[in-house]
Amino acid sequence: MQQTSVSTASTPSTVSPEPTQVTRSLLPSGEKRARLRKWRSFKDKVSQYGIAFAGISVVAAFATIFIYLFSEVGPIFSSADVEKQHSYPSASPQPLFSNLERYGEVGLVADAGGQLQFFDAKTGAAQQKIQLALPADATISSFAKGEPRSGLIAFGLSNGQVLVAKHEYNLSYPNDKRQIVPVVTYPLGDTPIQLDPQQQPILSLAVQEGPSGTAITAFTADGRLSYNLFEAQTEFLSGETTLVRTDYQLPEAPKTVRKMLVDTTLKNLFVADMDNKIHYYDISEPASARYVEAVTAVATGQNITALEFLVGSVSLIVGGSDGTVSQWFLVRDEHNNFHLKHIRDFDQHPAAITQIEPEYSRKGFMAIDEKGHLGIHYGTSARTLWLEPLADDIQPARLAISPINDAFLILDTKGQTHNFLLENAHPDVSWKAMWNEVWYEGRGEADYIWQASSGSDEFEAKMSLVPLAVGTLKAALFAMLFATPLAVMSALYTAYFMTPKLRGKVKPTIEIMAALPTVILGFLAGLWLAPFIENYLSAVFSILLLLPLMMLLAAWCYRYLPASLRNRIGLGWEVALLVPVIIAFIWICVSLSPAIDNQFFNGSLRQWFTDNGITYDQRNALVVGIAMGFAVIPNIFSIAEDAIFNVPRHLTQGSLALGATPWQTMMGVVLPTASPGIFAAVMVGFGRAVGETMIVLMATGNSPVVNFNLFEGMRTLSANIAVELPETAVGSTHFRVLFLAALVLFVFTFVFNTLAEVIRQRLRQRFSNL
Repeated sequence: MQQTSVSTASTPSTVSPEPTQVTRSLLPSGEKRARLRKWRSFKDKVSQYGIAFAGISVVAAFATIFIYLFSEVGPIFSSADVEKQHSYPSASPQPLFSNLERYGEVGLVADAGGQLQFFDAKTGAAQQKIQLALPADATISSFAKGEPRSGLIAFGLSNGQVLVAKHEYNLSYPNDKRQIVPVVTYPLGDTPIQLDPQQQPILSLAVQEGPSGTAITAFTADGRLSYNLFEAQTEFLSGETTLVRTDYQLPEAPKTVRKMLVDTTLKNLFVADMDNKIHYYDISEPASARYVEAVTAVATGQNITALEFLVGSVSLIVGGSDGTVSQWFLVRDEHNNFHLKHIRDFDQHPAAITQIEPEYSRKGFMAIDEKGHLGIHYGTSARTLWLEPLADDIQPARLAISPINDAFLILDTKGQTHNFLLENAHPDVSWKAMWNEVWYEGRGEADYIWQASSGSDEFEAKMSLVPLAVGTLKAALFAMLFATPLAVMSALYTAYFMTPKLRGKVKPTIEIMAALPTVILGFLAGLWLAPFIENYLSAVFSILLLLPLMMLLAAWCYRYLPASLRNRIGLGWEVALLVPVIIAFIWICVSLSPAIDNQFFNGSLRQWFTDNGITYDQRNALVVGIAMGFAVIPNIFSIAEDAIFNVPRHLTQGSLALGATPWQTMMGVVLPTASPGIFAAVMVGFGRAVGETMIVLMATGNSPVVNFNLFEGMRTLSANIAVELPETAVGSTHFRVLFLAALVLFVFTFVFNTLAEVIRQRLRQRFSNL
């Protein structure tokens, strides 16, 4: 049987694939993802450059503030500048005296022939010429001038006579054009006065106007020293004015006299002899005038060659044959007697001083020497702003300064007059004078004083920044002593011990206090708190000293309350029981204050302080410390509380799990970890206290004293700027020194903040391993 095999072709069978589950990604894909990446990159770059720009802007803002402050402060440390303008033949070949009016347009020369010549100070053209009525048989043997602002000059004659004249400049504006007319008057008559009855030549002369009349002191050829006072007396009924003359002989006249000066009070006479001594006479009572002393004013073997008053006739400037220039004035001793004291020296000239010319409205002066050097000096700041030879080998003979210190004239020995421009805007301050003790006129010793203005034209500005800097630190220190313990301890309790519900009410309430205007706190401190503390001073000390002990006693008593009551109160609510205890204790202290004063302090603790030599001012550092403390507490509390609250929980929980008590955990874990933040909070508060203005302005009394007495006031840098800047002249020395005070305050804040950041970073590194 044959078998056949049939091969069948296998055809592929179509099998439907099982459906696959597609998982959709939550992230965008494709083009959308690319767009998002580009957008994210754009935002990252904008944020990066925006933050960098903001940071650079902050740095630039600080730099701009520094640059602006330096631009205002810089000119006060600049030196003087002298520029020659014109030269022309002198109006007189033998000048005894020269003068320049305030606008630098008219000059005056008085010569040895008794002629007064007014001339154009820019061209030398002659204007008005006045010949004094001198006797034909007499010559001028001496010359004197009064305080520069008086315009008083006097000529002593060889026959014992004196002629006193006074020059002035009348100013008018016809047709809106300035016109200056020189005028010469004769306060004691236009004819010479026979001052010496023996008709001896007057070898030296001094003249001065004072409150009681015109005083003339004369030294005659035969060695007599006389004091002559001319008083104008007016008849009450007729109105007729007569000149009453009184003559006095002064005791112990020196053998030789080079220069004599009488001050504007007509109480003191100074006589420089031909050697090195200045003789001082007390002529406050001319009938019983007394010789006080003789002081050696220059080195042994040297001579006094020039002597002049500074404006105000308090300080003497002495020039020596060795080129030395020094300042002297009267100082009261412990027995209430005055003595002439050497105060300061200036840079030495290379040759003997020939003339000293004081400024009209400042404590500065110019000096010329035999070798033609001009020195520009200032008394208070002890600065020598210029000491150089004049141009073109000028050998000066006479010097005259403009009353506004912008020009001066030099009359040389060759018969030429030279007109100079002067730029010397701020000679009255120096870095040394603002930060070191300065011996001011009328003071018994050198001291730190701030008194920038006065109603007197001859006032000596006192611009020491030390009282302001000390006052700033003093106010900030007492404010921090009050605020720091309260703020930090309340932050510890609030963040670590207080229940969250109570914390949610306390923390915002304290932070809102930061928005309270400081002018309100200053108003309350000045008008309510200061009188309250003065009346209840013993209560205030009782509260400050005993309240912490009372709080500890209350906490100790709380431990012995029944457990059921303490559990009902709950943890973190203990402060609610402490508040009425504090209020009650304060009320008790205030109520018992009068009894304490009567029992221990004779009725008044404030008066007891005064009787025991402790100065007490109503507005003082204690008031400022409390008031400013309340302004600083919210800043310190908020930052410190956040730092403590943000201590990682695993650290505190781990400490508690290992058996530590909550107090041990706080001291050993929480405080070290949060210390950088707490320190930053304290430094932020300190910076806030340093820059505070309104509270210290209204509650300190603004007395610029240098001490840390809790019961005296102070004046801070910021308060001083707020008080004085609106009243000062723009561009003046006072104006620029106030800007320097602002710069010092700015540097204070910058240094403290930088130091705080450095210490904070080190604390952070030290406790980062916890």
